[in-house]
Amino acid sequence: MGHANDRLEPPERLVHALGSDPDPARAEAARRWLAGLPATAREWLDRWELTPERVQAPGGRTGLVVLAHRADGTPAALKLLPPGGAAAAEHAALEHWGGLGAVRVLTAAPEAGALLLERLSPDVGLRSLAEAKAQLEASATLQRLWVAPPGGTAVPTVADHTAGLAGALRAWRDEPWAADARPLVDEALDLRDALAPGPADEPPSLLHGAYHQGKVLAGERLPWLAVGPRPLTGERAYDLARLVRDRADTLLASPGAAAIARRRAARLADTLEVDAERLRGWTLFRAVADGVRERAAGNGKAAELLLEFAALL
Repeated sequence: MGHANDRLEPPERLVHALGSDPDPARAEAARRWLAGLPATAREWLDRWELTPERVQAPGGRTGLVVLAHRADGTPAALKLLPPGGAAAAEHAALEHWGGLGAVRVLTAAPEAGALLLERLSPDVGLRSLAEAKAQLEASATLQRLWVAPPGGTAVPTVADHTAGLAGALRAWRDEPWAADARPLVDEALDLRDALAPGPADEPPSLLHGAYHQGKVLAGERLPWLAVGPRPLTGERAYDLARLVRDRADTLLASPGAAAIARRRAARLADTLEVDAERLRGWTLFRAVADGVRERAAGNGKAAELLLEFAALL
């Protein structure tokens, strides 16, 4: 007979993402958390009287999601995140949105990294649609999320968050394995320093922070609802940067990839009324920051995809 926690093992994607953090201390802390995750999941399933169905796979890169049913039969999703501020920020944002454009919180213990969320359709997302339709729906959903930020300090600012990313880029810039990327790194750092104060004529909004087509799933209350925020407060152009590079592998394989990428960015800027040049800058910075981090973690294929995309801009 199998152990009660056998079905609650973290998916390979999560193990790889957390365990390959370039920072050795963070990677070791993540590995310890991952090792205890099945028992932690069982604890919260029992505490909230949930019957598990399965772990969502391949799942995300920041936490475990267990599809389950509540005692009354209501479908739900138990999300567990590592200790730290991520769960508190996600909880604050989801509560502030109140289900408008994003998944609802059913109950939560954010200090312990545990969130119980309404169940969406985990296997039906915007990436199941054709590119043009997916981008249209993604834009409409994101607009619902751009509201005045909540009070308190749970949600960090774009300036503070990107200061950390820029610091890591500077630390990696002179590594031998980053030699060919240095011109892009320097451009990204200059752009971040110019963009971080934010536009003077735009009040800060609550941002999803990690928005792309894969973060939008089919729901019952609304056709499409966002999941998995890493919320920030700041300018809206920052929130579109990941959406610009959606399906980058397909884009890069297309003739005229640079023109396609620029047209996509210009179209999103026009549709969502953000400054096109600021969107280009944040898109390049985020692609370079993510690409260099992937290279530092030894994920060469992912790194080259991101850096090649950044070079198009």
